Amino acid sequence: MQYVPIFILMLIGFIIGCAILVLSYLLGPKTNSLRKNQPFECGMPALGNAKQRFSVRFYLIALLFLLFDVEAVFFFPWAVVYREYLSINAFILYEMVFFIAILFLGYFYVLKKGALEWD
Repeated sequence: MQYVPIFILMLIGFIIGCAILVLSYLLGPKTNSLRKNQPFECGMPALGNAKQRFSVRFYLIALLFLLFDVEAVFFFPWAVVYREYLSINAFILYEMVFFIAILFLGYFYVLKKGALEWD
């Protein structure tokens, strides 16, 4: 009995979503043309086939960006509490230096392996 309001909310959301789709289909313009069906590439004319293959290096660089970006998020909490706890002990500072050293080791490893080269 306690889940009835949740079910009602989900049902209302489903009904509103379906109603918006149906109204969009009924009231929306229905003109098709060759130019309208072409892929749009940020105002630039499309170059080549839309189903072209990307190099694996593109995905590797994207993954490395995410990895280093997520690791950089750990700098924010450290920066917030740095002044408050540094007076107690320098352990926090040493831990962050160690963390940055690990980041640089990973970065230099990636550079040495040539993962960031676009040949």
